Amino acid sequence: MNTPGKVRDIVHDDLSAFASRGAAFVTLGETMVRDTPADDERLERTRQVSVSLAGSEFTLAVMLARLGVPSAYVTRVPDNPYGWMLRNVAREQGVDTAHFVWAEKTEPIGRFLYELGRTPRRGVGWYQRKYSAASKLGPGMVDWRPALADARLFHTSGITFGLSFHSGYERNHLLEAFQEAMQAKPADCLVGLDFNYRSTLWSPAQCAQVMTPLVTDHVDVLITTIEDMAQIYGMGCGKITAAEIAKGDIGRLKDEDIQAFMRQLMDRFQLQVAGVTIRYPDTHEQHRWESAAMDAQGHFYRSAQVRSIVLKDRLGGGDTWNGGFYYGLLTEGDRAAGLEKGVLVGDAATRLKQTLMYDLPIITKQEIQALIRADLAGGGKRAAR
Repeated sequence: MNTPGKVRDIVHDDLSAFASRGAAFVTLGETMVRDTPADDERLERTRQVSVSLAGSEFTLAVMLARLGVPSAYVTRVPDNPYGWMLRNVAREQGVDTAHFVWAEKTEPIGRFLYELGRTPRRGVGWYQRKYSAASKLGPGMVDWRPALADARLFHTSGITFGLSFHSGYERNHLLEAFQEAMQAKPADCLVGLDFNYRSTLWSPAQCAQVMTPLVTDHVDVLITTIEDMAQIYGMGCGKITAAEIAKGDIGRLKDEDIQAFMRQLMDRFQLQVAGVTIRYPDTHEQHRWESAAMDAQGHFYRSAQVRSIVLKDRLGGGDTWNGGFYYGLLTEGDRAAGLEKGVLVGDAATRLKQTLMYDLPIITKQEIQALIRADLAGGGKRAAR
């Protein structure tokens, strides 16, 4: 992985192994319509909004499809113009929509109202996800065997399983659908999950009640943050306690701190692979970013250094990293090489994405490769025209 030739071609893999197969990557979740003021007004004052699409799992599917990995998205949407918009954008980006579940046209699609901040005012968002069409995607609605027939990685997020609590349902429809999928997936298909705790959807106790057995029993690849694990499980990060993490008193993490944290994840949840993303928000416009990954055999790879990002829109950044990380795992036969490649591609992709407006990672392999090359060379070059 560290030879000049391999670094140069890190995101130009021969993907012919995927060519005769169905979707190698399949993900389950909800996509929302996002409303963002287009006139620099506050949300309560705006009369002009930019309408876009937002959602963890969909962002990830788009990233992998743009990198050349056949990807499919499973969701439930109303049979109306917003549902059609999601289908159309997915198809435009090369994402398979064959397993969309179509609800009555009168059912709501989830919405996300988001107002960008500027230092010292933080960005702020409001969910409108109660009773959404996707929140009621349950067992018997998806034919999982053909959906997962060629899958090498099936992904979802903790957000998905919080939707039932958010809506006050007596049943967790999406959890039941996920369990059904687990019975149908191929034996060699990995299960990945981004923990993605959202306090606006459910309480820490509700989250732990659902997620602990789900991750322990089914998940092979867990992606999370040290903040989520501190809040839900009281986990520290090496010498840094959960209380210090809650206060934001993290500072520069040592390798041994992150490795200790990841070993806790491995032991608690019986994982094959763990990934952690680490964001240092210095101001609303300026963040620093790094990540790390480890597998059950002890292979460990961490970003070579913490990198600065000048933000346009931070939303979708972590999901974009997940896509780049999975790209490494899916395109490398050797697990250690996959971890390194995944961190390199994930870091470059998410840093690029956060210079763009809205959630979707409309970036190219060439841009990712150029940034990786510039990072490794210690600088950048003027883009060729």
